[in-house]
Amino acid sequence: MRILFLTQLLPLPLDAGAKTRSYYVLRYLAEAGHEISLVCFTRPGDSHQWIADLCRICSRVETVPMVRSRGKDISIGLASLFSETPFLIRRDDVAEMWRKLAVVAEKRSFDAVHVDQLWMAPYGLGCTNVPLRVLDQHNAVFLAARRTAQQSGNPLMRVIVENEAKKLEAYERTTCRKFDRVVWVTDADRRAVTPVMEPQNGHDRTIPIATDPRERPSIERPQPFRVTFLGGMHWPPNAQGIEWFADSIWPTVAAAVPSAVLTIAGKKPPRRLLKLSKTPRAEVMGYVPDLTKLLSETAVFIVPLRAGAGMRVKILDAWCWRLPVVSTTIGAEGMESHSGDNLLLADDEESFAHCVIAVLRNPHLANRLCENGRTTVEEFYDWKKVYVAWDQIYH
Repeated sequence: MRILFLTQLLPLPLDAGAKTRSYYVLRYLAEAGHEISLVCFTRPGDSHQWIADLCRICSRVETVPMVRSRGKDISIGLASLFSETPFLIRRDDVAEMWRKLAVVAEKRSFDAVHVDQLWMAPYGLGCTNVPLRVLDQHNAVFLAARRTAQQSGNPLMRVIVENEAKKLEAYERTTCRKFDRVVWVTDADRRAVTPVMEPQNGHDRTIPIATDPRERPSIERPQPFRVTFLGGMHWPPNAQGIEWFADSIWPTVAAAVPSAVLTIAGKKPPRRLLKLSKTPRAEVMGYVPDLTKLLSETAVFIVPLRAGAGMRVKILDAWCWRLPVVSTTIGAEGMESHSGDNLLLADDEESFAHCVIAVLRNPHLANRLCENGRTTVEEFYDWKKVYVAWDQIYH
């Protein structure tokens, strides 16, 4: 089939969960013999080499610059207060993308349009001459917003985000019904957005996020000492989660294991976290392009999330790297996770601290979690095995 593939992010490099999902789906469809035309937004800093790498997979790659600013976001936010359209959808309504798609449609016809994430849904629905329209729902967006509001300590922000969550819930449910097929990452997300639909019917299917354990080999860790968090903090659940850990859990861990160092890596860390770098035994690194040294020094990989939806690809990565994981239940939801087997689960401060300390002190426990985590990703989340299910979407 000739597939028009729309993404909000350039699918390379594989430094975010959304990119991992879109890249391996894109790659599977291309290797299955479909002809892929990729149209996506790019950000400042995106490399021409990454686009060149994607051109080896796709028949063509077209990009549109995504330009954002605080002033523009405030203006769109104020306008969205008086609109039924959620802020997150209005923000990505870019005239240049509409023009690009019009030009692409003039040059070539398509058998299907593949919409990667909810933000690109308006563009996919605008492709009226395409026979098959498929939406890949990475997560229940409204659910992530609602949980973020519940965890917010700012009363005004809580009201604003809860209002956005209500709009997103109505928008998601209406939008999903407009697509011919919807693919979900977890059954829980599917039930949250479309509770009246039967699982695995002709309209929707669940296909988990998958990765390539061969391309993400295990890491040698001769003398690990770091308690590592990895994730972009422009995503509010990440920022909220690591702030909770730093404030309420880390002091207990630091007192129990004086050799441990809290390490936080990811884009746009909040000011509160940056202050941690001025204290002993804590490092806030920002974005780290090459993670090899950091991972080789990691004793515990933490996922202290209390909001979000979908799957946490950071856990798949940690399993690939053979790192022991301590996570909240929300952090590991929708995955083949078994506390005490391939990770440890804890949801309150005392339990989470106890789990981190246990891994730091017990090499046998750490090794068991590492080996079982790697086995889990090889068995359940290898894209070459899992993504055969996309053949039932595009047939």
